Amino acid sequence: MKILDKYILVSYLKTFFTVFIILMFIFVLQTIWLYIGELAGKDLDAGIIGRFLLYFSPKLIPLVLPLSILLTSIMVFGSFAENYEFAAMKSSGISLQRAMRSLTFFILFLSLTAFFFANNVIPAAEFKSINLRKNIAQLKPAMAISEGIFNEVGTFNIKVEKKTGDNDQFLEDVIIHEKSNQGGNLKVIKANRGELVGSTDSDVLSLILRDGNYYDEIPQNDPSKRANKPFAKSYFEEYVINIDISSFNDVDLADENYRNSQNMLKISELNQSIDSFSTAYQQEKFKFSNVIYNRSGASQIAANFTPRDSVREIDNSVLELYDTETGLQIVNLSLGSMNALVATVNIKKQEFRNSVKQLNKFEIALHEKYVLAFACVVLFFVGAPLGAIIRKGGMGLPMVVAILIFLTYHFIGIFAKNSAEDGSISPVLAAWLSTLIMMPLGILFTYRATTDQGLLSFSNITEPIGKFLKKLSFTRKETE
Repeated sequence: MKILDKYILVSYLKTFFTVFIILMFIFVLQTIWLYIGELAGKDLDAGIIGRFLLYFSPKLIPLVLPLSILLTSIMVFGSFAENYEFAAMKSSGISLQRAMRSLTFFILFLSLTAFFFANNVIPAAEFKSINLRKNIAQLKPAMAISEGIFNEVGTFNIKVEKKTGDNDQFLEDVIIHEKSNQGGNLKVIKANRGELVGSTDSDVLSLILRDGNYYDEIPQNDPSKRANKPFAKSYFEEYVINIDISSFNDVDLADENYRNSQNMLKISELNQSIDSFSTAYQQEKFKFSNVIYNRSGASQIAANFTPRDSVREIDNSVLELYDTETGLQIVNLSLGSMNALVATVNIKKQEFRNSVKQLNKFEIALHEKYVLAFACVVLFFVGAPLGAIIRKGGMGLPMVVAILIFLTYHFIGIFAKNSAEDGSISPVLAAWLSTLIMMPLGILFTYRATTDQGLLSFSNITEPIGKFLKKLSFTRKETE
């Protein structure tokens, strides 16, 4: 490796690792900010929080890595141009492409690494992180309830004075207010002891209360009796409450739980899922069309229909062959059948729509693994020549330019993927769209930086207009 290549590579690597670490730190803080509601006040030890962040960090790579490459490229090549190092290279006969050669090999290596990471590490991290969240809610159900305060869990407000046991599953002095559908807390339960029982296979948390009382306020229609606040009281030795805690795993994951399931798969698994899902979808459509055809009775009509040579108009309705009561029954029966048929079709239509949506998600997840690697190369060829053009190093202008470009790139990708999920555009195109838009930008910037042209040349716009106006003025003088 020549001294120049080594110098450029070392300069790039120093900036790249610094930028990568800073951006990763910022995005991890953002993750903490997003999930602080689930982590705070639940007696989670540092080890669990550390594992939570460790499992979530790989999922930030598709954002952090392309942004780091873009920002580093602008900063390093902007610094070279600002310090006239590029001018010295060009005076020595070294072009921009030659100066980028060592970095191109590095970026290609980084792209291959990113592809391996997207195909192996991120799916494993996705699997681990979602299971950890489930375990937080299921294996340690007591985390949902803090001592000394009322905790909203499902339709209950629960307060306990003290928790004991290995998993804090044993409770003392339990007070529960149950929300009613009409609003207010009409039912109150007090117990001396309680125990939380959960299972990893269930979204239900069982709260077993022992030695307590059940108070049920009795609503009164007479306003004069409401002031007495009558209630029914009953004693129990053991009382079990089942609480739905599925919302703990919802995380936008309700949505996201299933939306993320495709992110747990590798390329081979995604191909297999797409194949099997697509086959099942086509078979279900074929089967349903046959069912509807048979239910419509069209097959019977075709079997009993004898075509005539000429078309005849039916003078009378078929119903006139029956008496009024029978005719009315026939009409009601027909309407009922048709309404049931339409309802079935609508339900199935929604099922098919969901199937297509899931299939599109598999397609997007598959191509995203390739896109990450390709985006690293494209954004390098956007950032490096752009830095040479703007001729500004440091964190100021390069940071602003890089963020604007990356936000455009990122938002295009998000809008395209959302559109692809409902079938508005092809999922393959949606996964590649933002990168494909950046590619001609990289070619343009590379061409302009190589030919020593600025980012925008207003003379290219104003000169043709001036020539046109000059020509127009000359033509008028000749006419006069």
